[in-house]
Amino acid sequence: MDRLLKQSSGTKVLITWNRGLGDIPLGIYALVYRIRETIPHAEITFLTRADLAQGFEMLNEGKVIVDPSWKRGIPFILSQEVKAGYDLILENADPTQWVRWQLGKLVPKLYWKQEWDSLSEKFHLHGKYLGVHVHSETSYGYEKNWNSDHWNQLFEKMKDRPILLFGFSQTPIYPFDNIVDLRGKTTLFEMLSIIKNHCSHLVVPDSGVLSMMYYIDEAFPIKIVSLWADPKQGVLKQNVSSPNLELKHLPLIGKNKNIHSIKVEEVYEALNEI
Repeated sequence: MDRLLKQSSGTKVLITWNRGLGDIPLGIYALVYRIRETIPHAEITFLTRADLAQGFEMLNEGKVIVDPSWKRGIPFILSQEVKAGYDLILENADPTQWVRWQLGKLVPKLYWKQEWDSLSEKFHLHGKYLGVHVHSETSYGYEKNWNSDHWNQLFEKMKDRPILLFGFSQTPIYPFDNIVDLRGKTTLFEMLSIIKNHCSHLVVPDSGVLSMMYYIDEAFPIKIVSLWADPKQGVLKQNVSSPNLELKHLPLIGKNKNIHSIKVEEVYEALNEI
């Protein structure tokens, strides 16, 4: 990447991104950081799919353009007309390799606008909830999500506590009276606003939701219990503290990369401990 930046003959940079949400703070942030070091006056544009656009806004950097035809996992082709508008195009950015230097050093920071706090009001929530993201909604070479049996057992133990569910897919159904299912009903900003303003605790696997919450550069109290199959990924791999000094994080790591080895009782106790 450094070679590409040094060879650039201009300042107009296009970054295309059709992968995960969590890569925005964990990879794209450092990519932009390096661009600014090499080309201080770069005019950066992000081309991405619709569900990632708000995430890129939180970088508070550059211009965000959405291609409504893009879907995750489906290859895209940039037209010559688009390519002609930029001096440097990072079409196949590889944050894993390109910004390895950042690990343990660079603290990603996501910008939060005060006006986004009011986005949670439309959901008419009162008091504090336990937020739960039950599935990372991504596919990897290993299982990074608890199964529904584990979640049902946890929810059974927490019948006296109001719970909010986050995510896209509204299945499987968790039939508990104390659960408000918001899966598929929020934008990214709405979900983050709800967690920020109405959740005392959050239980979440290694996912984009965890990464986005962890790196919001704003002081607010939140206690996060995260579930891991592979601790060499995500915010644990980044190995830096959150910019939110009021955030408390307790990761629970499965044995032998088996997330199902994390017992329901462990999560229950962690929520009462943290």
